[in-house]
Amino acid sequence: ASSTDRNSGQLGIKNQLQKVERIVAIASGKGGVGKSTFTVNLACALNETLSNLGKSDKVGIMDCDIYGPSIPLMIGINGRPEIEDSNLHPLENFGIRVMSMGFLIDEDTPVVWRGPMVTKTITQFVSNVNWGELEFLLVDLPPGTGDAQLTIVQTMPLDGAIIITTPQIAAFNVARRGATMFGKVNVPILGVVENMSFLELPSSKERHYLFGKGGGEITALDLNAKLLGQIPLYEGIRVGCDNGIPLVIGEPQSSPAVAYK
Repeated sequence: ASSTDRNSGQLGIKNQLQKVERIVAIASGKGGVGKSTFTVNLACALNETLSNLGKSDKVGIMDCDIYGPSIPLMIGINGRPEIEDSNLHPLENFGIRVMSMGFLIDEDTPVVWRGPMVTKTITQFVSNVNWGELEFLLVDLPPGTGDAQLTIVQTMPLDGAIIITTPQIAAFNVARRGATMFGKVNVPILGVVENMSFLELPSSKERHYLFGKGGGEITALDLNAKLLGQIPLYEGIRVGCDNGIPLVIGEPQSSPAVAYK
């Protein structure tokens, strides 16, 4: 689907997403596999690639982890979005437009909501955010297959999903089950990314598979999808996210940054 195919009958999608060329969900049934970290670094890598191709359209991130939004910290954005004609304007850093629950609540305020409130907030992110012209909108999903995920797949014209897993059985079994949700709603799986694949010691270049080996390949095979890549464990990924400077920006020549690209 392209921007010209966006369904104008759902939630004002025609108005807010008609200038978005591609919408891709970043998902996993399992928590703690690094979806948000991957989303931020992929967005920066995509933005660089588009710039090198001479494209001026930008990349956006919709942070749909309502209970634990971490995208603002990872991409170094603070503040409140401006409101114009009842629509929110995304905040921006490194050329990435972002909307997150983290912009709308105080840092120490817990989100204690039932499903309907979560659903309402996500629909507002779809219908009441002025995304403008985007080449890619990445949707960072929370773990699981509950209200938030169902709302997104049923109301947004997704062009596909990328499934994130780590190598161990406990992760890829859950990721594989969670991914079947997309098949039920006819959203294609674009591929699988294996995060935290191995630790490579600088002194010897020897790889240590701390979380096992092969989980990404097994997941891709079971889902009849491509294994898009493997992201190694690397301290700079964590440091960059803690400081609001994604690794792709802060250490563009590092092996994980190259893997993201």
